[in-house]
Amino acid sequence: MSNRKKVLFVCLGNICRSPLAEGILKKKLEDTGLDSSFEVDSCGTGDWHIGETPDHRTQANARQNGIILESRARQLKPEDLDYYDHILVMDRSNLNNTIKLDPGDNLGKVELLRNYDPQGQGRDVPDPYFGGSEGFQNVFDILNRSIEYWLTTQKQN
Repeated sequence: MSNRKKVLFVCLGNICRSPLAEGILKKKLEDTGLDSSFEVDSCGTGDWHIGETPDHRTQANARQNGIILESRARQLKPEDLDYYDHILVMDRSNLNNTIKLDPGDNLGKVELLRNYDPQGQGRDVPDPYFGGSEGFQNVFDILNRSIEYWLTTQKQN
């Protein structure tokens, strides 16, 4: 049996926010030598982009910040709620959609990622899809900050 902590990031289409969050956490884990202690994935509550790579603007932003994204979009499944230890959701809409898939046993695993953001605790991660490059960098900064703080809470456990 594996002692790896299993982390899932969830957004709407799994082409902007959640794959970027996945990439950020994987890079942080690799840089600190903790990558063998975690399993990290991402998905979306919608099915529009299944099988696609992340949005080209997300990939460009990730590269500018030293991260290569390798994931492909997939949709959240009910069994994900049993499998993952931590399900970190980008906004309240996707939080509600994620919770609807659960019969109630796993609700403690599901929370907003920005609950860990010291500069915007409890707020939504904005969707940069309809914006410009500044919006993608803003999302990167929010995710990076939130994931860094979340990771410090995991090291304490």
